[in-house]
Amino acid sequence: MFLGGLAVIIKGADWLTDGAAAIARRLGIPTVVVGLTVVAMGSSMPEFVVSVMSAVKGETDIALGNVVGSNIFNIVGILGITALVAPIRVTRGSIRNDVPFALLAAVATVIVAWGGRIERTEGLLMLCIFMVFLSYTLAIGSDSTPGEDAREKEGSVWKPVGLTLVGLAGLLAGGELLVEGGAGAARLMGVPESLVALTFISMGTSAPELAASVMAARKGDFGIALGNVVGSNVFNVFFVLASAATVSPLSTGGITMVDLGMAVAASAVLWLFCRFGRDHYVISRTEGVLLILMGVAYYAWLIA
Repeated sequence: MFLGGLAVIIKGADWLTDGAAAIARRLGIPTVVVGLTVVAMGSSMPEFVVSVMSAVKGETDIALGNVVGSNIFNIVGILGITALVAPIRVTRGSIRNDVPFALLAAVATVIVAWGGRIERTEGLLMLCIFMVFLSYTLAIGSDSTPGEDAREKEGSVWKPVGLTLVGLAGLLAGGELLVEGGAGAARLMGVPESLVALTFISMGTSAPELAASVMAARKGDFGIALGNVVGSNVFNVFFVLASAATVSPLSTGGITMVDLGMAVAASAVLWLFCRFGRDHYVISRTEGVLLILMGVAYYAWLIA
């Protein structure tokens, strides 16, 4: 159930993103705005579906652990591997606007989880922050878009609409299988659900980000490689976690302050690499190895 759900949810996210982007092009929405919204949110849809469905089912360890684990793996795993493929050149804009937002998201998670429970009011507050972030991102995207994006008129709109709906159905069905399979596997193996959420589930739902960042780095699209991860971390906290907490208050359960602190530490290290990196703000292969080793140490401690 876990593996089948993982396969369905990844393919569903792929179809949903492709379909939504095609609809946006047919409506004449600028491609940069599509990238900043549809693609970024699409890659976070697996986390969204898994966390919200877990909250509904009362599996709060999975709901919170999926977000925290995904944000950790996005940096120490995905960016580490991506930097090995090709050193990541980042812009001053990413350092000034994007990376600090990811660090803010990690700190916000610690703050709302400090008392051992994330209430609905805190979830609603984070959703309000998300709306501010989204409005800010759209404003920057619209201002920076030259107006040459042509409306795509070829083909019927019904095909991308159908693709979007099929993708959404796949996400829902895959999320159901993945949550049930993950919780069942934890019970059968006699390990906490929080451990499964922080490792297998979070790594599985981060698969779209891994594929997108590695492919972007191979093509030299370093802005996408970094922005995909940073944007996903922001969405995971201020949209995914907030939505799950709004649906049902979340107990931190087996998710400890060490796990939350690791998310903050990974975000802080990323900011330091970007801020003080050599050669025009490059995340080098050496720094990629350091990120991976940081992740190996954390997962070794977690499993032990």
